[in-house]
Amino acid sequence: MHTRVGFLKPLVTEPNIEIGDFTYYDDPDGPDKFAEKCVLHHYPFIGDRLIIGKFCAIAEGARFIMNGANHAMSGFSTYPFNIFGHGWEEGFDPETWSREIRGDTVVGNDVWIGMDAVIMPGVKIGHGAIV
Repeated sequence: MHTRVGFLKPLVTEPNIEIGDFTYYDDPDGPDKFAEKCVLHHYPFIGDRLIIGKFCAIAEGARFIMNGANHAMSGFSTYPFNIFGHGWEEGFDPETWSREIRGDTVVGNDVWIGMDAVIMPGVKIGHGAIV
């Protein structure tokens, strides 16, 4: 086996990322930075999960964009005033924002995710799909 390819299950330790057996990632820099390089805007306080099934092949440059990338669209602005403090967070209702979360991102078994593919928040990919 090449050093650029590795099974993800023993490498990924983030609690909201679940990886099935024998799913691998291919990256010239090695597979151990998968969560850091490929799972973007995944903040623990949001609670969304990335679930990837068994026997999946994930190519270099694949990106999973998680719900933390979304901006609330139900207020007077899409600007995230509340995250900057300075009193801007007053009146922020997390329940309103949580209604805009698209849910967990789920990849079925035996899925091939090709080079530079981008998977958006809350997407469900069926078994055997090619992206």
